[in-house]
Amino acid sequence: MTSTSSSVQPEQSTEGNPDKKKKPLNSIAVAIQGYEGSFHHMAANHYFENNAEVICCNTFREVVKVASNKKQSDGGIMAIENSIAGSILPNYNLLQKSKLKIVGEIYLQVGQNLLVNPGVKLEDIKEVHSHPMALLQCLDYLDKHDWKLVETEDTALSAKHLHQHKSKHIAAIASTLAAKIFELEILAPNIHTLSNNYTRFLILQHEDLAEIIENANKASVNFHTDHSRGSLARALTRIADGGINLSKLQSFPIPGSDFKYSFHADMEFDSLSQFYEVIKELKNFTEDLKIYGVYKKGEHF
Repeated sequence: MTSTSSSVQPEQSTEGNPDKKKKPLNSIAVAIQGYEGSFHHMAANHYFENNAEVICCNTFREVVKVASNKKQSDGGIMAIENSIAGSILPNYNLLQKSKLKIVGEIYLQVGQNLLVNPGVKLEDIKEVHSHPMALLQCLDYLDKHDWKLVETEDTALSAKHLHQHKSKHIAAIASTLAAKIFELEILAPNIHTLSNNYTRFLILQHEDLAEIIENANKASVNFHTDHSRGSLARALTRIADGGINLSKLQSFPIPGSDFKYSFHADMEFDSLSQFYEVIKELKNFTEDLKIYGVYKKGEHF
């Protein structure tokens, strides 16, 4: 994925109308869930070094739909897990049913900030608006003040509405990027309770466009065994014997089965030859093995 320009698409849905937005010429177009200034937007800026044009989508399903359409986009970014809340299981299902490949990942530290319109002071605030999860993440700080907490659809959208209405008595909790985009002041930075809060984002591209990643050292696969006694243990033992680190193992019920499960595995390795040799042998212990992507282990921001 390469880029030649940087801008932001207007906030509007593409769902139900595949021709509503066309892929911009000579630029990389990336579908994200949420609005301008969201953490998905921040992840895109970090990964593509501010050289991507984001297409804002209302839902993760829409992200997959737009990212899968080569006429609309060059790919997408989708949150897959959080260090506190855990895995976003529906997104694994969306990925499994799609024609997208994982070509990268990024770990973004979630930092929440109290934003206000210019000139507003702490004593002026009567209400704080944000997504329920953001409010929950900042309760220790918010409990120190007698403010009305108002739950909204999105952190960045709260910041946008704050800017639009020019309120002097309302604050929003959102990212530093949202503050920059909507010309808001950060009255109190990093008000979240837990500092070690990271979200992992997957970089997705249509399987027809995905290329071999040089120096890849991580892969995501899905498989299931024949469910005989010890079959999963034998598969996992083969992975370990091959010198591969299993950094994640997530089980999913197989639709229509009698409590049988498939497994999503994230594998870390030293070389591609090492990985493919283990995969070759793993096929003897598993059924319906699918590689979601082979990529470089993500950086933390």
